[in-house]
Amino acid sequence: MPNHKIAIVKGDGIGVDVVNEGMKVLDALAPRYGITWDYTEFPWSSDYYFEHGEMMPSTALKTLEQFNAVFLGAVGHPDIQDNITLDGLLLPIRRRFDQYICLRPSVLYPGVKSPLSGKKPYDIDLAVIRENTEGEYLNIGGFAYHQTPDEVAVQTAVYTKKGCARASDMPSNWQGTGQEKPRHINHQIKRTWIHDHMGWDI
Repeated sequence: MPNHKIAIVKGDGIGVDVVNEGMKVLDALAPRYGITWDYTEFPWSSDYYFEHGEMMPSTALKTLEQFNAVFLGAVGHPDIQDNITLDGLLLPIRRRFDQYICLRPSVLYPGVKSPLSGKKPYDIDLAVIRENTEGEYLNIGGFAYHQTPDEVAVQTAVYTKKGCARASDMPSNWQGTGQEKPRHINHQIKRTWIHDHMGWDI
């Protein structure tokens, strides 16, 4: 029976609830597919930051290399700036393990009630696919004239041809539920941008 080592990082707030429920789903699937999960939980979160002054230890990424997957919940706290929670935990994990796709499927399954009237199972069957490591996520920028009336923030978004290409290829390779017929792919881009994406627009 295959065993998979899963690092559990529940994060903050609703992230804890979502991961707890997700683990129940994994546990229900395990016997059906003849696999086992070996969970190891790490306390990295905003509470960890308040106690240690960092979102995770400097050895965290090396530790996570020992696992088959990382199950990471939402992170964030009203008393901590987003750049600390994001660049202290979430984004380093994405970049280190090249998690370049954010995949968000939305499916109306049999036996599930929909808030939209008249919808049958699989009438709602879509996935939002977003690039997850480039753009503003590269954390290139900074502040000037800090704590003065002229304070300014600068953020540079970086897009590589490789990053755009593999994100654009993902929808064609996404298997989905197999119920959607016909399949449509929509590509969202903001035309107010002067240079971003223009050479690699699909």
